Amino acid sequence: MLDINFIRNHQSLVEKSSHEKGYSVNISDLLMLDDRRKALLQTVESLRRERNEVAGQMKGGKPSPELIAKGKAIKEELAKKEPELSSIEQELSDMLQQVPNIIFEDVPLGGEECSVEISNWGKKREVGVDHLDYATQRGWLDFERGAKVAGAKFYYLKDGLALLENALLQFGLKKVTEHGFHYMTVPDMVSSRILEGCGFNPRSSKQSDEYYIEGEDLAMIATAEMPLTGYHMDEIIDEKELPLCYAGYSACFRKEAGTYGKYTRGLFRVHQFNKLEMYVFCLPEDSKKTHEQIREIEEEIWQEIGIPYRVINIAAGDLGAPAAKKYDIEYWSPVNQKYQELTSCSNCTDFQARSLNIRVRRENGSIETLHTLNGTAISLARTMVALIENYAEPEGKLKIPSVLQPYFGGATEL
Repeated sequence: MLDINFIRNHQSLVEKSSHEKGYSVNISDLLMLDDRRKALLQTVESLRRERNEVAGQMKGGKPSPELIAKGKAIKEELAKKEPELSSIEQELSDMLQQVPNIIFEDVPLGGEECSVEISNWGKKREVGVDHLDYATQRGWLDFERGAKVAGAKFYYLKDGLALLENALLQFGLKKVTEHGFHYMTVPDMVSSRILEGCGFNPRSSKQSDEYYIEGEDLAMIATAEMPLTGYHMDEIIDEKELPLCYAGYSACFRKEAGTYGKYTRGLFRVHQFNKLEMYVFCLPEDSKKTHEQIREIEEEIWQEIGIPYRVINIAAGDLGAPAAKKYDIEYWSPVNQKYQELTSCSNCTDFQARSLNIRVRRENGSIETLHTLNGTAISLARTMVALIENYAEPEGKLKIPSVLQPYFGGATEL
């Protein structure tokens, strides 16, 4: 959520940035509503002061009929004004939730096709093995029984692929802990406050990606970013404790709404998968540097695994609400002869922290909103797709990258 005073002082910037992200927001209406809120708040506070003054005058003796009548009139007026104020505050909050974060100046403008490659690594393989056919033929992957039990796009992993997923997790954990991240397991469900505070508000209701729990104020998480963001909700953190770096492992649940036309074969886009997520709470002045550090860790992971990739600076129209800037790492798919999304990392500045009231106490005693960032260490389903495409031999064995071999007792292939 953006600060209402920032919006008021930078109306044109907010409108332009929202438009570039593809969000339809009416900032003038929002500010007019805030003006109404301020005026009504002044009236309510004035009435409350009068009520307290009258209550004080009634103590110590029998109040006059005039004083009793005045107190009653104030009470009746407050009974009208306080609900009206509460309603306007809720409406204002709802409108603020629809305003996306401001983009950085170096974010490319336009839609997904306007994202810019900033670097690449590795030699592209010319021929690859289709992961779905390869894993299914070996009995490692079972979508048929997954659909029987839970519906389409759910699956079972077995034997080699299940062991590969475990090895990737162990390798990812080793890397992030070496970089100072504290490993955490997290709840697989969050409340609506966390969901909204993270900024997962879709451009339209048709794009809502979350599975909600009927009769409960809970939703299944789409990423560990959600519970990690809420970990310090309503807290004030001392400046000397920052940055706080966490690595959250979780199952992720997504309807994959609004993905019509995107690549969905096999494990590439499913309703449930496991992921290791990096998350950082830091000082505002450090967030841009921290964003680059998270990207560097992600690149280090893929270079050590040996997957060819490129890094792209995501265009504004494909950013989503919370991010001010986002990098995607896309691996080279020899099967499809193109780059495909593997991981991402985002700088959300103070957008999420303000919504969830997460602040920092400076050494001089001042208090302000801190910044949050997130980045995928290992998205296990897509990583297995990339590994099979780049390491499997047709009708042959799956070579194990050298950094994963220790988790297979030194074996070099499956």
